[in-house]
Formats: sequence, C-alpha cells, structure tokens
Amino acid sequence: MRQAFRIVREAHAATAFTGEGAALHGGRWNSPGARVVYTSASASLAALETLVHLNPAMRFKYVIISIEFDERLVEITPPASLPAGWRDEPPPPATKRLGDAWVKQARSAVLELPSVIIPGESNFLLNTAHPDFKTITIGKPQPFSFDSRLLP
Repeated sequence: MRQAFRIVREAHAATAFTGEGAALHGGRWNSPGARVVYTSASASLAALETLVHLNPAMRFKYVIISIEFDERLVEITPPASLPAGWRDEPPPPATKRLGDAWVKQARSAVLELPSVIIPGESNFLLNTAHPDFKTITIGKPQPFSFDSRLLP
C-alpha cells in the first residue's frame, strides 16, 4: 500500500477530496474544470507544498488527512517524460495539458509526479472521476499546525 497526505484548512476538510478547488482554479497539473486532488508522499512535503502557496502567509486552522491506496492504482510519470519548463512559475500550459489528458483518458486513479519543490520526492494527483477512486482509503482529518518559525 502507498500512503499520501493532504493539508487543508479545517473549514475545507469535508470537501478535501472532491477536487472542487482544483476544478475551480486549476493548478500546475490541471486546467480549471479538471477535477483532481493534489496530495504528497510525505507529511513534510505536504507542509512545504502548502506553505509555498501561502502568499502572503495566512494563519488558519489546518488539518492533515492521510490516504492509502494500492500500488496498482498508480501511473508513474518519469521526470524525463515531463514537458520542458515543468518547474517554471507560473506553470507552462504543457503541464496542465499533461494532467488534463490523464484525467480525460481515465488512465488511472492516481498519477505520481515529481515535486517542483523537491524533485526527488513525489506528489500524487487523484482523479476523483476514475472508478477506482472509491477504493482509496481516506483517513480522518487530524489537527495540524505549522511551526511559527516557518511563517513570517
């Protein structure tokens, strides 16, 4: 079994795995309209991925939610197959097209991608519309707080 983590504001815990936020706003690996959920392979990477998007740093109550899924649900994306500039900010359209095609083709319930922040570590996209999404075990939200030294 593989494990991943997602950190969200406490107020969004009930909808953390609907893909609603990504569908509304898009992200590095999806365009608006593509319903996916972003997760990370470790709690520490999930914290970094959350912190990098807090601009300006905002203090909210957060929760961390762990998930478990079978290895057979995962499509691995080797870094060599990623589009040029995949780490650029803002993300290039090619990264969104990669994720959008994966969602549309329903190739797997989970897509493993390297983290932009720490390329040797992995993030996972979850396809909420894939039939195997329902086999992913979603844990109960647990309180999470960032060390105050990480926030200015």
